[in-house]
Amino acid sequence: MKHALSAALIGAALSTGAYAEGVNHKVAFHVDENDPQLMNMALNNVANVASYYEEQGDTVVVEVVTYGPGLNMLIKGKSPVADRISTMSLEMGNLTFVACQNTLDVMTKKAGSEIPLLEEAKVVPSGVVRLISLQEEGYSYIRP
Repeated sequence: MKHALSAALIGAALSTGAYAEGVNHKVAFHVDENDPQLMNMALNNVANVASYYEEQGDTVVVEVVTYGPGLNMLIKGKSPVADRISTMSLEMGNLTFVACQNTLDVMTKKAGSEIPLLEEAKVVPSGVVRLISLQEEGYSYIRP
């Protein structure tokens, strides 16, 4: 009886649209390769996901997490997708780009000078730990 009641309530919510309102999707994209084709594919996926959910009347929050060689995606003067990141960030208030501090520290030490990031980049202590945290918070994990 308990399951029948729950199914009936869910069915009623779906038929009235009450369940669909406020549905929020959360997606984490993982970039760890210095490959312009992969970076563009990740950004294409972000745009497609956002467009799809917008057409459904849903909302989506997207975080692109970069570390290792993938951090080049967010390095000023080096990123092959800097213009796209800038445009997408302006168009999508629900999009965040994250840079791994561990990787940044290694790159800075190797270069012997500060590594400038794009202004859209938000630095977190660890890209891997950030991905774990996001998944624990219910984010779907995508690796293009």
